[in-house]
Amino acid sequence: MNPQNSRATQFETLREALDAGALRSIRNLIEALHPAEIADVLEALPQRQREIVWRLVAPDDTGEVLVSLNEEVRERLIVEMDSDRLVAAVGSLDIDDLADVLVELPDAIHGEIVRSLDQSDRQRLEAVLGYPVDSAGGLMDPDPLTVRGDVNVEVVLRYLRMRKRIPDGTDAIFVVDRNGEYQGCLFISTLLTAGPDERVNDLVDTTVPAIDAGTDAADVALLFETHDLVSAAVIGDSGVLLGRITIDDVVDVIRDQAEHAVLSMAGLDEDDDIFAPVFVSARRRSPWLGANLATAFIAAWVAGLFEATLEQVVMLAILMPIVPSMGGIAGNQTLVLITRGIALGHIESSNARWLFNKELGVGLLNGLLWSAVVAVVTMWWFGTWRIGLVIAVALAVNLLCAALAGFSVPLTLRRLKIDPALAGGVVLTTITDVVGLAAFLGCGALLLS
Repeated sequence: MNPQNSRATQFETLREALDAGALRSIRNLIEALHPAEIADVLEALPQRQREIVWRLVAPDDTGEVLVSLNEEVRERLIVEMDSDRLVAAVGSLDIDDLADVLVELPDAIHGEIVRSLDQSDRQRLEAVLGYPVDSAGGLMDPDPLTVRGDVNVEVVLRYLRMRKRIPDGTDAIFVVDRNGEYQGCLFISTLLTAGPDERVNDLVDTTVPAIDAGTDAADVALLFETHDLVSAAVIGDSGVLLGRITIDDVVDVIRDQAEHAVLSMAGLDEDDDIFAPVFVSARRRSPWLGANLATAFIAAWVAGLFEATLEQVVMLAILMPIVPSMGGIAGNQTLVLITRGIALGHIESSNARWLFNKELGVGLLNGLLWSAVVAVVTMWWFGTWRIGLVIAVALAVNLLCAALAGFSVPLTLRRLKIDPALAGGVVLTTITDVVGLAAFLGCGALLLS
């Protein structure tokens, strides 16, 4: 069965149980789900039903569910939890997951949990908290599996048997020297097929890159993609091994990036709760609407400068929306491509000029093509070549300007430390609207007066 269909069926069954008030059925359905699936269910429920399901989540799963939730939903549930349940849930988490949740806990609970850790775990927690959340240091598990290079395979196997359990997602053991500096990876597949007397130094793979703790999370995801990594070592400035990142952490980063890219186009945040109260949602979206209203007034002001021309030629008012609309679409095509290139690290100073010339050529070619099409349609519609010429010239100018803006706006915003995905659309729309109206009405004033 398609996993998506199975999930939809489970969710529908849960909704029916909630509507019927069948608490036993709800509990059984929840217990059959993975903690991450429970988190998905909670995020998809209105507040009242969410509270019912949350109370029925098994204590052993509560911590893992909290980690999987988006920030806003997690904060709401944490506020409603009593301190004993919260300490029990969070205290059982791995150090890297604990670090994700700890910053959102009340100060009293935060202190109680930290005090409950032994000295070793406390130091590891402090190591993770010392880095930004969206960095390699913030993502890492500070308890990697390590061995020295001067031992043989039999010693390593005895060490693993003594531990009785290896961390989830372990495909390799990190090899370090006596100072704890990263030397390379000993893959589990290599370990299991090697002879017992072979030395680790002879088996270590030194080509697997380590990741600096300060590396941005987006760059970490790119490294995993480029090198097909399942896990990677995280090192400090001196090369000392600090922890490891596994593919499940990177999948979370990729998902967050995808959600951010989509929601930023509407001025929203990927951690927003879609079932938040009306007032909260309205307050969050109002600034974005205000920004767009301001740009609309700018465009209206430009149109007002040509009021006399519009009064004389009604046909211009009929055709006026076409030019800004076409410019906005063309500019957004370039904007999305450039923003994606920035996110993937594909755009550097060495290739920016070539890309600029390419987008300029695309804008020019599309401008000439669609200007000719619009001119022919307009002349057929209104029976005058002057109106066709006006809109053709204006459209060509605006499509060329849209290509230039779509290329330069995200690069400029990045230089100003502003997220292009969040602000690029507003800036681009303002430019294409203003230039489009100015070109269209200006040409109309010159050719039709």
